[in-house]
Amino acid sequence: MTSGRSTGLDITLLDGFHVTGTSAELPPAVRRLVAHVSLTHRPDRGVVAGRLWPDVTESAAQANLRSALWRLHRIAPGLLDTAGGRLRVADGVGVDVHRLCAWAHEVVSCPEQDATGLPADMSGGELLPGWCDAWVEVERERLRQLRLHALEVLARRLTRAERYGEAMEAALAAVETEPLRESAHRAVVGIHLAEGNVAEAVRHYRRFRELLADELGLPPSPLMERLLHDGLPDAGAPPPSSVTRR
Repeated sequence: MTSGRSTGLDITLLDGFHVTGTSAELPPAVRRLVAHVSLTHRPDRGVVAGRLWPDVTESAAQANLRSALWRLHRIAPGLLDTAGGRLRVADGVGVDVHRLCAWAHEVVSCPEQDATGLPADMSGGELLPGWCDAWVEVERERLRQLRLHALEVLARRLTRAERYGEAMEAALAAVETEPLRESAHRAVVGIHLAEGNVAEAVRHYRRFRELLADELGLPPSPLMERLLHDGLPDAGAPPPSSVTRR
């Protein structure tokens, strides 16, 4: 996270790379440098050089890093703090991924009474789509899991607070992010049941069951079966898995 007064510069990494607050077009090597530093806590210059240029010698990687830093300072000064042996995003520069992480950690750790709704810019966005670097793929999966868990926690919390519309928004955002994630679908079914919309709960369950069967050849877990069965008006009714697929 950055601190201090805003500089007007903002680094976007979700749904593509972009820097707001400058009209400069950053070369590919500089974009990769800025992205890596934004996703790493004060990385050492040697680590950055090795990650960004893994297929060249150490001296060549260091030379490439010096060249990228020189071009960055020339084209977009004030974006990174390069003093000393470590690199970081400069104070006052915003990063959308930092905001996402702060929001997700707040959702997971905040007490029940502090439950907030879903900010508009936190429900979607893939990290640097099309980038195939190993360090990007690791961060992409980490952020995906962090966001999914936060969305599901938020959905459950808002359901208990009887804020069903906001809860459904969070749950469906999780479903959209990962359509085969059962815990996200359980959140949707749970919200329908909490509102007394049994028909919608059954309908969503059936759609998920069919999706899971078509994609993976698997049935829903006992957790999903139990959730729906316990929410049906007739507790003695057969379990959902015995209901004829439509």
